[in-house]
Amino acid sequence: MIVRVDDDLHARLKARAAAEGRSLNDLMSATLATAVELGTTRKTVRARARLAGLLVVPEKPARPPSRKTALVATSGLGQAASEALAAERAGR
Repeated sequence: MIVRVDDDLHARLKARAAAEGRSLNDLMSATLATAVELGTTRKTVRARARLAGLLVVPEKPARPPSRKTALVATSGLGQAASEALAAERAGR
């Protein structure tokens, strides 16, 4: 199996393996096996976050905002993504 990872991630993984006295291959095999065993369903992610004390559940509003209120609150928020995508396409 070949996996391409960026140089920074590779360096961090290699450093972690060295700190634990393991080979990079051993660290990656164990990490992937754990990820597959635990699964990544929404339920398991939430359970792990809860156990780690990291689960944040925002309060639901008593009443959802009206369509008009939602449109006003989010007006212009999509422009940054559109502009970034246009800039990337222009650079090709």
